[in-house]
Amino acid sequence: MLPRCVLIERPTEYQELLARHGTREQASFFLAQRGGSIDEIATRHHQHREHHGHVLGAVPAEWRRVAISRADLDRFLFEPDDIIVVLGQDGLVANVAKYLNGQPVIGLNPHPDRYPGVLVNHPPNAVDDLMRDVAHGHATFQNRTMVQAQLDDGQGLVALNEIFIGHAGHQSARYQITLGDHTERQSSSGVIIATGTGGTGWAASLHHERHSQLILPRPEDHRLAFFVREPWPSPATATTLVEGELNDENALEITSELPENGVLFGDGIETDRLHLDWGQHVQISIADRRLRLVA
Repeated sequence: MLPRCVLIERPTEYQELLARHGTREQASFFLAQRGGSIDEIATRHHQHREHHGHVLGAVPAEWRRVAISRADLDRFLFEPDDIIVVLGQDGLVANVAKYLNGQPVIGLNPHPDRYPGVLVNHPPNAVDDLMRDVAHGHATFQNRTMVQAQLDDGQGLVALNEIFIGHAGHQSARYQITLGDHTERQSSSGVIIATGTGGTGWAASLHHERHSQLILPRPEDHRLAFFVREPWPSPATATTLVEGELNDENALEITSELPENGVLFGDGIETDRLHLDWGQHVQISIADRRLRLVA
């Protein structure tokens, strides 16, 4: 079958303001009361819509095409021959990554003055050549490592940046943590397991804060790093296993001792969480699949 172009976006700030306030005039009044102006936001919106039209117009006439919002990702059925085009922030690539299984992803940065472009690493006007390179097998890829968590009840979760395990309110969580032959009971504000892609975000903050000597992985390295947040020493809990590296030879295991509100989620999306009950076991390791990002 011919490829299908799947364009993924999130609502612009302007669209979100209209959804909240109903009209441009009401949104403008709301911003003016806070010393802001809707003009710049509207300009960025119109620029984004121009990029949107260019991307869909660049899709070869014989291809199939569909445009979806970030909110539709968990209900959308991706196909093996899809070519994914992400138009927006870097985080939008992370949002879609866990729903894919090898489909190529083209990241387009509509506002390079606002977004770093780590994952949306191409200008929108390059989409014509990029789609054809992918379709003809001429594209080069960054094969970014992902992290997976597997619960003992069969549920699982995959993330591009990191997985968080702990209390839903980020309060103290009690659990047992095991790496290899080392097991200890801990009380902390949660555990972060990060990939090389996530090594520039939440994990980087933890790494810097504690002056860690651990070498963070690079995006394509086949290894992960984990950090325990604010571990608390007590007669019943220890703090010796608070950071480390995971690779193909090991995995991190956590057994919850939370009577309620234990959760795990990926890439900061707390609404898409799995619940972790008392005594439930979760294993965290390198995911079987990778993100194929067009370089």
